[in-house]
Amino acid sequence: MSGTNVPNAIYVECPDCGEETLHEVLKGRLGKDGSTLEATLRCQECGRVHPAVVREGRTIRVPVIVSDRKESRRAEVELPEDEELQVEDELQLDDLPIIISSLEREGARVSRALAKDVTAIWAKRFDKVHVKVSINDVHKTIPAEVDALPEEEFFVGDLMTIGRYDVVITQIKTRDAMARRGAVMARDIVRIYAKRARTTCS
Repeated sequence: MSGTNVPNAIYVECPDCGEETLHEVLKGRLGKDGSTLEATLRCQECGRVHPAVVREGRTIRVPVIVSDRKESRRAEVELPEDEELQVEDELQLDDLPIIISSLEREGARVSRALAKDVTAIWAKRFDKVHVKVSINDVHKTIPAEVDALPEEEFFVGDLMTIGRYDVVITQIKTRDAMARRGAVMARDIVRIYAKRARTTCS
């Protein structure tokens, strides 16, 4: 809606449809800052004609530090200034999905803040996740890691091959609990516990 011209059509909520639909702008005028539109609109779905005041929030560019294992890079993400951000929120940086791990506001780390107050976003790439695995091998525990898609599910009791080991998942630790049966998505896993699968030769 930026600029000096009144748009021909916009998406706003229709009182009758109860959802955001495309509306034809029958008449309207922009506010002095160009971000407010006072208009008479016609819903393209049901035909309802109604007045509306539409405000377009300003967007800002917020610095973001994206980490992937031991590497990190700096970039910027464009966000509405009044959007509330919090740890574990997912964002899109160009074509890369990322997840917020920390927010910086006035030099301090916080878990929640408005975009306009954030001086830096700390995030991890989220097109894949690195799932930690502890493999029990009788008298020792072998640490390992597997890459997975965030939505990929791991099932307790599943047989997996990790490196040169065949293992069976015995339990899965999440942020909230320890799962001893069922499935957990990779995005929610803190650690997988497994044991060496013993193979017998006939």
